[in-house]
Amino acid sequence: LDRVYVIIWTTTPWTLPANLAIALNAELEYVLVEMGDSYFVVAKDKADEVRELGGYDQYKVLAEFTGRQLEGIKCKHPFIDRDSVIILGDHVTLEQGTGCVHTAPGHGEEDFVIGMQYKLPVLNPVDDKGYFTEEAGKYQGMYYEKANDVIVKDLVESGAMFANSTMMHSYPHCWRCKGPVIFRATEQWFASVEGFREEALKAIKEVKWIPPWGEERISNMVRDRADWCISRQRVWGVPIPIFYCTKCGKYLINDDTINAVKELFAKEGSNAWFEKSAEEILPEGIKCDDCGGGGFRKETDIMDVWFDSGSSHAAVLETWPGLEWPSTMYLEGSDQHRGWFQSSLLTAVATRGRAPYREVLTHGFVVDGEGRKMSKSLGNGIDPMEVIEEYGADILRLWAASADYKTDIRISPKILKQLTEIYRKIRNTARFMLGNLYDFDPEKDAVEYQDLLDLDRWALHRGQKLLEKVVRAYRDYEFHILFYAIHHFCVVDMSNFYLDVIKDRLYTYRADSRERRAAQTVMFKLLSDLVRLIAPVLSFTAEEIWQYMPGDPSKREVSVQLEEFPEVNGEYIDNELEEKYQRILDVRYEVSRALERARTDKVIGHSLDARVDLYVDQDLYDFLKPLEQELPFLFITSQVRVNPPGTDAGPDAVQGEELKNLSVVVAQAEGQKCERCWNYSTTVGTLAEHPAICKRCAGNIE
Repeated sequence: LDRVYVIIWTTTPWTLPANLAIALNAELEYVLVEMGDSYFVVAKDKADEVRELGGYDQYKVLAEFTGRQLEGIKCKHPFIDRDSVIILGDHVTLEQGTGCVHTAPGHGEEDFVIGMQYKLPVLNPVDDKGYFTEEAGKYQGMYYEKANDVIVKDLVESGAMFANSTMMHSYPHCWRCKGPVIFRATEQWFASVEGFREEALKAIKEVKWIPPWGEERISNMVRDRADWCISRQRVWGVPIPIFYCTKCGKYLINDDTINAVKELFAKEGSNAWFEKSAEEILPEGIKCDDCGGGGFRKETDIMDVWFDSGSSHAAVLETWPGLEWPSTMYLEGSDQHRGWFQSSLLTAVATRGRAPYREVLTHGFVVDGEGRKMSKSLGNGIDPMEVIEEYGADILRLWAASADYKTDIRISPKILKQLTEIYRKIRNTARFMLGNLYDFDPEKDAVEYQDLLDLDRWALHRGQKLLEKVVRAYRDYEFHILFYAIHHFCVVDMSNFYLDVIKDRLYTYRADSRERRAAQTVMFKLLSDLVRLIAPVLSFTAEEIWQYMPGDPSKREVSVQLEEFPEVNGEYIDNELEEKYQRILDVRYEVSRALERARTDKVIGHSLDARVDLYVDQDLYDFLKPLEQELPFLFITSQVRVNPPGTDAGPDAVQGEELKNLSVVVAQAEGQKCERCWNYSTTVGTLAEHPAICKRCAGNIE
C-alpha cells in the first residue's frame, strides 16, 4: 500500500541494513492512523506520543486491530530492496518506542531467537573488524559506528525518517577494555547435550554435593541449558581439530584426522597446530568426502576454555602416575556450577557415562569486613603475604578454617586480630601442657587408666568427645565446627577448669607422686591427640609442638603430618562421669559468682583466701556431701563445707542464678596461709620442723 508505514524505533541505526522483520505483541492493540498525507501503524496506547514526536497537531484513527491480526504482512525495507515481515514476540512492550520493534536476527539475542522461530535467515552484514560487507549494499566497507550518521542522513533525505532525537540509555561495554561492543551472529561449533541430558541428570544424583543445594542448582542448569557453543574467536588457545576443503568449503573431521592431530600434539605439543599447514598435519592422500578435493585449510577458532578445563579430568587423572579417575573431589567457588563443574560433568558423561567426581564442594568469595567485594578502587584488598608476614601463616590458615565457607567469607584487620587472640589461647593451652611435661617419660611414668582420679578420667572423656566431633567435622568438611570445638575445649574444658584445678597437683605434690603423674599422663594423652587434630589447620604450630613432645623421638614419626590420625578410645568414654562433672561445674559456676562478689566486697583477695559454705536441698546434699573433701580443689578455695538441708544460710548468702536449690556464703578461710601451696589451713604452724607450711605440703617434701 502506498504511503502506509509501520513506525519502528531503534537506538542502533547501523543495524537497519540487517532488518528482516518487525515484531509486534500478539495481544496489544494497534491502530492505523492518518497524519498529514501518510498513514502509520503504531500501538494504540503510543499514538499520542508518536504524534507529538512527529510534530503533528492531530491524527485520525482509521482502523484498529490486534498484533495477531497483522502477523505475516510483508513490508518494504526503507532503503534496501527486500521485504520485512511482521512477526509476533512476547518481548515487545510499551515501555519505550512505538510497540513495533525493529528485528535483525544477526544483531541481538532476542532477535535471533524469534528469527529462528519464524525461520528467518541470519543476516550479519558486518565483518569481524566491524566493517559492513557487500550484503549492506552501498554501505559496504564503512565502519559500523560511522554508518550510524550516514544511515540517519539517508533516512531523512528519503523521507523515511519519522522522528530523530538524542537520548541517554544503557549500552553494553567490554568488561576488560570498557569499550562499546556490538552483537553479531556468527557461525560457531556447538556440542549438543540432547543425546545425554538425562544421563547427566542421573549422574548428578550420584555425586555428594557440599552444600546440598548445589545438586538442585546444577540440575536446573543442565536441565534447561541449550546446546554448548564450544568455539571461540581468539588468537591462541586449544585448537579445534577441523579442516575445510578449499574447493567446496565442506568441513573434514573423522577418526583419521583426529588421530593425526593427536599424534602431532603428543610429539610436538599443541603449538604445532599454529606452526604447520593443513597439508603437513593431515594424512597423505586424504580427500574431501563431498567433492574429492585434496586442498584443505585449518579451522582458526579455538576451543572454549571451559571445554578445555572441563576435559582436565581425563588429561590429569588418567595420565598422571598415582592418580585415578574419577576424582575424589572438585573444589571451587559457587560460580562454577555454571562453569567448571558443569563442563567437566558434560565431557565426562558424554565420553565415560558418569560424573568425573565423587564429591563437589563449593565456597563463597572473600569479601572485606563489611561484606564488600574487594577491589582496587575501594582499596579494601588484603594481600595474603602481608597477613603471613604480620601474623604468621597459621593465622591465615585459621581464618580460612574458622569461616563458614558456604557463604561469602569476610576478612579484615579486626577479624585477624580477633583470631590471633583465639589462636593464642589454643597455643597457650599446648604450651602449658608441654611446660608441665618436662620431666614426664610416657614409657616409665604413665599411670594406668584405672588408677586415675575421676577428674582425670573426665578430662580424657572430654578429649574423646572432642575427637569424635573434630573427626566428624573433618569428614564432613565442616571446618568452622572443628575450629570452634577445639577452641572451646582448650578454653572451657582445659584452661578454665581442668588445667586450673591440677596446678595444685603439678606444683605441690612430689614429682613422682601418683597424683602428679596421673595429671601428666592425661595431659600427654590429650596433647598427643590435640596436636594431630590441629595439624591440618595449624600446621606450623603443630609441627613445633611435635618437636617438643615427651618420649623417645625415634619411636614416632619425624613430622606430625606423617602420623596417623587419632582414633576414639572407647575405654575413655564415660557418660555417667560426664553427667557427674556437669553437675559439679554447675555448682562451680554459682560458687564463682559468690567468690566474685566477695572479692568485690573486700571479703577476700584470692579464691584461696575463701571458705565456702554451701546450703542445699536434700538432692544436692546427697550429691555433694561425698565430694566435700574434693570440692576445695575443684573450686580452688581453701575450704568447702556442705551444710545439711534446712540449715539457715543467713543474710549474706548468694542465691544460685541457675541452681535455685543452692545458696553460697563466702567467708575468710580458717587457719593460716601455707607459704608453699597458698591454701589456708589450721595445720600451718603445728609442725616444729616446718612451721610455715601445712601438713599436706610437709608430707610432700619429706
